[in-house]
Amino acid sequence: MDTLVTGGTGFVGANVVRELLAAGATVRVLARPRGDRRVLQGLPVEIAEGDLTAPATLARALAGVRTLFHAAADYRLWAPQPRALYRTNVEGTRALLAAAAEAGVARVVYTSTVGALGIPGDGVPGTEDTPVSLADMVGHYKRSKFLAERVALEFAGRGLPLVVVNPSAPVGAWDVKPTPTGQMIVDFLRGRMLGTLDTGLNVVHVRDVARGHLLAAERGRVGERYVLGHENLSLAAILDVLADLTGRPAPRLRVPYAVAWCGAACLEGVARMTGRPPAVALTAVRMARKRMFFSPAKAVRELGLPQTGARVALAEAVSWFVEHGYAPAPPRLRVTA
Repeated sequence: MDTLVTGGTGFVGANVVRELLAAGATVRVLARPRGDRRVLQGLPVEIAEGDLTAPATLARALAGVRTLFHAAADYRLWAPQPRALYRTNVEGTRALLAAAAEAGVARVVYTSTVGALGIPGDGVPGTEDTPVSLADMVGHYKRSKFLAERVALEFAGRGLPLVVVNPSAPVGAWDVKPTPTGQMIVDFLRGRMLGTLDTGLNVVHVRDVARGHLLAAERGRVGERYVLGHENLSLAAILDVLADLTGRPAPRLRVPYAVAWCGAACLEGVARMTGRPPAVALTAVRMARKRMFFSPAKAVRELGLPQTGARVALAEAVSWFVEHGYAPAPPRLRVTA
């Protein structure tokens, strides 16, 4: 077996699986017994049932595997029991990498996030080397991914041939859940975005992120991190692109941070009583206080990371969400740049 992909039933992992299959690899996917496997329908992959929180299942999934792509994570900006995020993201990563080392896996690519990196205070895009600490992490998801990345780098320091990739905000096809960025696109298409915050993201085509994983396995230096990103855009600029692609108007109301914070805090209060996720997580609002701008220069230089335009990525995401029934067809749909 060439590869094992954890998180292959998720957004980034599903695209990694497709890139691997296109490259001729044989692929095994670690999937929970009752997990949603829609993104794998019709694909020639082997399913290894297991869970990061069940270490006994990991050795079986890794049997005979040469390359491990660890893209699985508990990606929730709000959880009724935050401990679950640490159990999957930190302890699960530790158990998986220990099993990979025991199995003699030849290469590991660990999927982190730019959320685990530092953001300069002067507006300059962050890099892999921007100083950062656990105290800088906003919310349990980012804290758990920061700690999990440290676990991965510790294994690399002890000899595991591991490379870390840090995707920014991927958009594109197969965002079935969807991710927070994908949900923003869906909300825009449904006319549910009434205002914006003064924030920004680094937008990257999910296909480039998936390709970046394969390039990291092939060319990445052990123990190094690589930002898989492309274009830094304000939220207003992203919505303007979506407006041009779809014919829907972009919201012009700028919501003050304090108002957004209070609204999200109230929603989380209701969520704690009902157990249902809030429409807007307080963590998301707190994260929006800083523009998540990053430079992919290292990955472009060392890995040859593709740089598909953000407009193309957004157009393909819109097309996919409309085609799969997440939102009604907009007044127009420009499927090319």
